[in-house]
Amino acid sequence: MKNADLSAFSSLLMAWNRNFNRRAMPWKGIKDPYKIWMSEIILQQTRVDQGEKYYTDFIASYPTISQLANANEEDVFRKWQGLGYYNRCRNMIVTAKFIHTENDAIFPDDYDSILALKGVGEYTAAAISSFAFNLPYAVVDGNVVRVLSRVFSLHASYFDATGKKAIQALAQTLIDKKEPGKYNQAIMDLGATICKPQQPDCSSCPLTLICQARLTDSIASFPIKKERKPLKERPFHFLVFHTTSTIYLTKRSGNDIWKDLHTFYCIETEKLTQKLLPDFINTRELNKPLVLTQILSHQKITGYFYLIPLQTATSLKSLNLISVKKTAINKIAFPKLILSFFENNQYL
Repeated sequence: MKNADLSAFSSLLMAWNRNFNRRAMPWKGIKDPYKIWMSEIILQQTRVDQGEKYYTDFIASYPTISQLANANEEDVFRKWQGLGYYNRCRNMIVTAKFIHTENDAIFPDDYDSILALKGVGEYTAAAISSFAFNLPYAVVDGNVVRVLSRVFSLHASYFDATGKKAIQALAQTLIDKKEPGKYNQAIMDLGATICKPQQPDCSSCPLTLICQARLTDSIASFPIKKERKPLKERPFHFLVFHTTSTIYLTKRSGNDIWKDLHTFYCIETEKLTQKLLPDFINTRELNKPLVLTQILSHQKITGYFYLIPLQTATSLKSLNLISVKKTAINKIAFPKLILSFFENNQYL
């Protein structure tokens, strides 16, 4: 790694940002830490094009952190529906309440206090610190790792502790300390629009003359990829109890997927046997299930949905289910798999 390349990196990047970077996003350039925090939480594990409409909806519904803190939690989860990774939403609610009650609704303005917030990691803290308060903390996301790995031919993996520390140290060395917010946005924009994972537009890149991967024709080798583990297979058998006007749900709890969201009565098992069913249900009476799947980060959920019409709900008392009018379904927060079921069943 040449010192000349290190000194040229930031100046070339910032010149490109001033003259050629036209990437537009609704939160770009704003200084309101609440809105920046909201955008960053939404964009964790979410593409920008998908996250934009959620950001716009959340800011319109909850213009201030106090309004979010005082909102009905079911409504907040409902608005989050479709983004997945619901821990982000749960942590967002906790943080909003904390800032509202413990900090007089004033967003903290130093890196360590921001980092201490629930659901905020090093990347998000650096983003808020630099964008809102112009503090010199370098962001390191997938785009940044890709740019740095290619330009400096880094044989370090961001997915192990030593490699992560080295890449973060390099990113901090390179940051423009006078304009850290603009620098951070510029390097992420470069990774998103030019130094893309596939088919990077090297002819438009301001760093092409110092990019070691380009000069050695080894772009496809960088960054070092994370080793993929096989997905854990989980079969969920859903018993869809319903009457003419009502459907019966359960709210998930515990340290598992979909916490605080609603599903149907669920039995997780490879094979649904009579022994596992409620006493009043016979396996021979079950119709052929609708089968739907959902892929999560480390799991593949296969849902088997059995429609069970009821004349009376008396038999459900022991199952502790929640009765919901079918006309009120759109007020309930569901995981994507359950939403897919509703889309496939117009009887509701």
